[in-house]
Amino acid sequence: MAEEKEKSTRKELASKGLSKVKGAGSGFIAFIKEQNVVSLAIGLVLGTAASGLVNSLINNVIMPPLGFLLGSAEGIRGLAFTMGTTPSGEVAVLHYGEFINDLINFLVLALVVYIVVKALKLDIKK
Repeated sequence: MAEEKEKSTRKELASKGLSKVKGAGSGFIAFIKEQNVVSLAIGLVLGTAASGLVNSLINNVIMPPLGFLLGSAEGIRGLAFTMGTTPSGEVAVLHYGEFINDLINFLVLALVVYIVVKALKLDIKK
């Protein structure tokens, strides 16, 4: 008789523990749905892909002609200014083309994000 009581007590505790786990799981699922976590993850993946695409557009299509016009065979990234030599005899070079490239990259990416947000009307508060 004591064994039966112990088994039933174990079953009750197990079922209560399982219901707590189910409750926590359903709470987690509700949190994911309410906070649009899936939408955020999709946006992150698409944003990463768009970033790669914009980088390729800038580095392979836009910058080479600009660099050619400005006299650099490496595109705009190759633009540099030699400031002189250091006391140790090394050449001091200011690579301003790298900065210009990164600035243009940022501006184009920001423009793409702005256009997507406006097109999908994500800027409207609910």
